[in-house]
Amino acid sequence: MKAQLTRAALAAAALLLPVAQEAEERFRRLDRDGDGRLSAEELRNPALLRRLDRDGDGFVTLAEARTAGNSGVGTAPTHENVPYGRHERNVLDFWKAKAEGPAPVVVFIHGGGFVGGDKSQARRAPDVLKACLDAGVHFAAINYRFRRHAPIQEILRDAGRAIQFLRFKAADWNVDRRRIAAYGGSAGAGTSLWLGSHDDLANPAAEDPVLRKSSRLSAAGCLSTQATYDLTRWEAIVGPMRPQWLESPDEIPAFYHFRSTKDLETPEGKRILADCDMLGLLSKDDAPVFVCNPQPGGEPNNRGHYLHHPNHALAIKKRCDEVGLECVLETQSRERLTAFLFRHLAARGAGPGSGRNP
Repeated sequence: MKAQLTRAALAAAALLLPVAQEAEERFRRLDRDGDGRLSAEELRNPALLRRLDRDGDGFVTLAEARTAGNSGVGTAPTHENVPYGRHERNVLDFWKAKAEGPAPVVVFIHGGGFVGGDKSQARRAPDVLKACLDAGVHFAAINYRFRRHAPIQEILRDAGRAIQFLRFKAADWNVDRRRIAAYGGSAGAGTSLWLGSHDDLANPAAEDPVLRKSSRLSAAGCLSTQATYDLTRWEAIVGPMRPQWLESPDEIPAFYHFRSTKDLETPEGKRILADCDMLGLLSKDDAPVFVCNPQPGGEPNNRGHYLHHPNHALAIKKRCDEVGLECVLETQSRERLTAFLFRHLAARGAGPGSGRNP
């Protein structure tokens, strides 16, 4: 087994070679299920997966494999590793765009299943970052606590506090408080959806001035997203998860730092599930949503397929239609994400549209 893993890791590492044909041949050999993407199981190299996964959705496409070796943005952050909270992972990077007046912000939230990943993924996918700066839009990328540090309901509030912090720094960083959007892949996608659908976290009476600011978004971009973080709803959306795909027998209650499934039935458990249920939170006055889960449909064949199944995207679209909220559903292409965000931020070159007031 060790020899097998070593050969797989070496073959995967060769994807970084600049020769396109060789990269494609190695990609095809590693892509055992032929879906055009390399999963963690296929790549068998977590560090390389993070290196190649430019959009943070937990998979590597051929385009990502070809370009990752030369990826990266030449512009360093204007402000790097700025603390927005008390935990060591409560830090963000901020790229200041050239703008005459207060400018909008696009916030990148990394993926990684809430157990890994970091904000550097934004630099490995510099197309959105560059497009923002070229359009006079500030760009930010955040870290947040992992599941070993905090339950999901608190991790999501890390992201909410990051948005509040950007509004707190508005005068210093030339930020238009009314125009902030967020996007990400996988966990970052679900978090963006949660921010876009959750009631404002602002507390005008808070002693902490950051917490007095709004957490609301103008738009949410969701790539390979989950529909809800009420995990008890997933079976109705995607079907039952196979036991072998669970990280542990108690993974669902542990997601909320509960001891057992019985805790989910308590009043507190039900309150937390509702608080994490983006499908239940969505309403007409929420942030417009862009969603793209390009994975194939049908019965899920592994954990990654289950977590990013297109049924998640379809459930979001269905709910948005029910409540009268704009939802752009892309089934194959993510190229329109930036245009969608710019339209709702009323960014330069975005065409007709206006930003939402938080």
